[in-house]
Amino acid sequence: MPQALTRRALLGTGPALLPLPAIGQPRWPDRPIRVFVPWTPGGATDIQMRSVCEIAQRHLGQPIVVENRPGASGTLGAMALKDAKPDGYTLSQMPQGVFRMPAMQQKPQWDPVRDFTWILRMVGYMGGVVVRPDAPWQTMPALVDHARAHPGTVNYGTPGANTTEIQMRQLGRLVGVDWVAVPFRGAAPNLQALLSGDIHASAETSAWADMALEGRLRPLAIWNAERARRFPAVPTFRELGWDVLGESSYGIAGPRGMEPAVVRAIHDAFRAAVHDPQHLAVLARFDMPVRYLGTEEFANEAVLLAEEARRLVQELGLKQV
Repeated sequence: MPQALTRRALLGTGPALLPLPAIGQPRWPDRPIRVFVPWTPGGATDIQMRSVCEIAQRHLGQPIVVENRPGASGTLGAMALKDAKPDGYTLSQMPQGVFRMPAMQQKPQWDPVRDFTWILRMVGYMGGVVVRPDAPWQTMPALVDHARAHPGTVNYGTPGANTTEIQMRQLGRLVGVDWVAVPFRGAAPNLQALLSGDIHASAETSAWADMALEGRLRPLAIWNAERARRFPAVPTFRELGWDVLGESSYGIAGPRGMEPAVVRAIHDAFRAAVHDPQHLAVLARFDMPVRYLGTEEFANEAVLLAEEARRLVQELGLKQV
């Protein structure tokens, strides 16, 4: 079957609506597509992204190569997009740090609204605070009480500066706790540091879920609106009286100036992949909800997220660099 943009039926999304390419114009895609995942291998985001890309490539008819670029609070993918051609062959997962980092910089390296083509939002995180099973804290209030009684001595790991640290800073302000964030380059090193006893707790996405089910970690609380299906005994922050939410939904984007037909093809392929049973099984493994938004809606949300990031930076007194 020809791998042309016009074959939307290949995606199961309706009849062909896109114009045929001009004579002599190469069909898209005619080579592999690269997708940056700005986190270390093995975390929830990495596993989810590899799953959705594996399925999307079947619809696009070309391989999708996932490239990990951990560091800089998950913003190295965004930085790479700034220098990439807007030809549809370079994409990136775009976490919340893409909005927060410019808000923290006196001379921002990118404008999160204008410098990218927002293609679709896909999923959200389930996350929370976990400790080792031999830790003295059986509940989140017990950890908070200990941290309040020993200011500046309790630390927690995050998958990067100003990622899950935001939820913990918000909680700290609400309960009057001074604790120390220890940023890592992703979920895997964060959780390994906890298992090794190098930190007291991890504030992390659901990359800890399997270890918690195996009894290797103890979840104390999650910052989602509802309890996680596989952890019904673990309360939410709100249930404990703390109005802190941190689902942090994310999607994919490309460089500014991409052709609308290419954007539509990528969107359709990944939308089909997001709702594919194989991908939904991966989401269930990490209790990650589907949070799909189309291209226009995702671009509109980017405006709101940029505004929210500026408010949070000011409210929490995050360091300007």
